[in-house]
Amino acid sequence: MTESISSKKILSTLRSNLDAINATVDQQEASVVTEVGDGIAHVSGLKTAMAGELLKFTSSATGHDVYGLAQNLDRDEVGAVLFGNVEDIKEGDECRTTGRVMDIPVGHAMLGRVVNPLGQPIDGLGPIATSHRRPVEFKAPGIMERQPVCEPVQTGLLAIDAMVPIGRGQRELIIGDRKTGKTAIAIDAIVNQAKTDMVCIYVAIGQKASTVAAIRESLAQHGVLDKTVIVAATAADSAPMQYIAPMSGAAIGEYFMYNDEHGNPADENHPGGHALVIYDDLSKQAVAYRQMSLTLHRPPGREAYPGDIFYLHSRLLERACKLSDANGGGSLTALPIIETQEGDVSAYIPTNVISITDGQIYLQSNLFFQGQRPAVDVGISVSRVGGAAQLKAMKQVAGTLRLDLASYREKQAFAQFGSDLDATTQYQLNHGAHMMELLKQKRYAALDVSDQVIAIFAAKEDFLDDIDLENVTLFRDQLAKYMQERHPKLREEIRDHKIDDDMSERLKTHIKHFKEEFLKAHPNKVAEADVAQTAEDNESAVADTEKETGQE
Repeated sequence: MTESISSKKILSTLRSNLDAINATVDQQEASVVTEVGDGIAHVSGLKTAMAGELLKFTSSATGHDVYGLAQNLDRDEVGAVLFGNVEDIKEGDECRTTGRVMDIPVGHAMLGRVVNPLGQPIDGLGPIATSHRRPVEFKAPGIMERQPVCEPVQTGLLAIDAMVPIGRGQRELIIGDRKTGKTAIAIDAIVNQAKTDMVCIYVAIGQKASTVAAIRESLAQHGVLDKTVIVAATAADSAPMQYIAPMSGAAIGEYFMYNDEHGNPADENHPGGHALVIYDDLSKQAVAYRQMSLTLHRPPGREAYPGDIFYLHSRLLERACKLSDANGGGSLTALPIIETQEGDVSAYIPTNVISITDGQIYLQSNLFFQGQRPAVDVGISVSRVGGAAQLKAMKQVAGTLRLDLASYREKQAFAQFGSDLDATTQYQLNHGAHMMELLKQKRYAALDVSDQVIAIFAAKEDFLDDIDLENVTLFRDQLAKYMQERHPKLREEIRDHKIDDDMSERLKTHIKHFKEEFLKAHPNKVAEADVAQTAEDNESAVADTEKETGQE
């Protein structure tokens, strides 16, 4: 007799079979393109589309997929910016929602490569093998997830490390007119990270392709290309590509900040990495965003920029921070660059970014043309948090440096009106001129922080005042070499401790010995001229005496 099948048994069998099925439902809304032009596509319908959602366009002519970013969410249509082969998309082509935000590939495999803002390689070296992806837009960490800036980022530039110091997790603005050396400072900062644990991301926005190629070559020559990622949205790229370029750079940097060296999420036991990202420059990104917004028929505000331009830069720059130890203690340091017109820092974009950042390095055109390189105006340049990350010795010697230079500038202006100056003013003018000369540095000639401290110490103790101005930088560089070769232990002490009385006396003795050797090899021209003049005066006096004696 066959076994009777009960309803309960059928029900349990069905349940077990249904549980075994692992099916997902992919919900996509499809519609058609009603209008396309200038890299902007208008799509009818798409009621479920979200702001910033990735949209998938399919070309009816080629069958290729082109992705876009949902920007305008109107009642009857969605305005989207297109990436990739914009020409492939025509009116009537299909558009679908994807349900995800835009993301790009990230990881250690990107180091040494040049990529576009979509994370695709453009250097001709083949595909990039990476399994990690990160969204280009990401919410910045909250207050409790951060810690104050406490570690320095050494640029190797005396004028910056001494007076406008940068710390890990800081946002320090580099601002100035075109051709004043803004990019040079940023590239020097990258080159100086060759022996540190910092990964560098250089984001080129709206620059010539030849300029990006030259920067890549420079980084390769100085051995830092293998720890640098270059994100390039050149002048030939569309406005949407230039718009997302900085955010793509931040996403690549965040991968290193939020993960350990093996690519796993960072925590107390697995420290996160450190990244330096340079946005060169945000003025061009703002112009690209303005172009996008006007094409999307958004209402213009001040200087025709859209109303949310401040929010664009604030949500980008807030992603730079120093994470708490519980989150791995990683950091993302941002050096945004802003180009001004005729030194106007009160324009819309400069004032916006100045208010968001933790200080600014201001470069002056007149200083640049006077031969002061880097052309940092120490009067209005400031670092709001970097001082907390300075070495104790540097903080000690550089404390009054800014005031000394400000006093020199003031007296220099008044000295032009009269020649009768008292001894104190003459000393201050001479001392200030030597200090300004000390701050001059050539490209790719980074100074170690301990050598910077020794150089400033020597200047403050008046060791430079009687040296020819043209020999000051030579004196500084050779003093650094002398201390490296003969007194390495003292250099290490300076790096770790404040300069006490004993250390001060030892430094004075060593600098004095070096100065004697230096003056033998490079005697002062002024002194030689004085000697020659004295000899000439003596000869003239003797001749006059002999003449008078002969007449008698």
